[in-house]
Amino acid sequence: MKDAKVRLYVDHPLGDGQTIPLERDQAHYLFGVMRLAIGAHILLFNSKDGEWRAEVTQAGKRGGELNCVSRTKPLQMPPDLWLLFAPIKKARTDFIVEKAAEMGAARIMPVQTDFTNSDRIRQDRLQAHAVEAAEQCGGTYVPEVTDLQKLDRVLADWPEDRELMFCDEAEAGAAKALMDVTGKSWAILIGPEGGFSPAERARLHAHRQAHVVSLGPRILRADTAAVAAMTLWQQKLGDW
Repeated sequence: MKDAKVRLYVDHPLGDGQTIPLERDQAHYLFGVMRLAIGAHILLFNSKDGEWRAEVTQAGKRGGELNCVSRTKPLQMPPDLWLLFAPIKKARTDFIVEKAAEMGAARIMPVQTDFTNSDRIRQDRLQAHAVEAAEQCGGTYVPEVTDLQKLDRVLADWPEDRELMFCDEAEAGAAKALMDVTGKSWAILIGPEGGFSPAERARLHAHRQAHVVSLGPRILRADTAAVAAMTLWQQKLGDW
């Protein structure tokens, strides 16, 4: 059997004998960049049907066609974990989205806090980064990246069945570890470069479902904090 050297996310049903038409950008990547030809095998996933081996049956500059041959992995859903973070500089925001997708977030939610430097994001671009991360890390599920939302509105509509891991930079050096609340839906909240405002901190400390956590003796950059927090959560409550 031919080796499949490329993984591709497709927004199309996958199944035995299923034909998948390619969009122009996908065709350019497979046939122009990766130099694949008719008969080549690639791996496909769509966040619903697992991972499938597919064969190139048509190849052109503006389109092409694939045919599913066999399933290689079942659908592997991530834990029910959301990552909430305040957008920072472009490259570092991209990094947070990529690492969250790799590390098993089910939803990625940019939030605007009192001290958030950015008041807009390119949701479609960040979603594309999540897709690329899933393609590269072998995942079969791509987390949704939501549009930017105000933190106060998110907290006002917070679901009663979801716990909130609040990573408070003011607690650096304190021994505040994540408590073991298994079998629950969770979210992690990472603040902006300027930290949370006093009003936000007070509201979060008073939040019934919030668990205040310290990420160690030093104040971490926002992108480092996101990776550290997800690592802590995965080791304690996740699927690692």
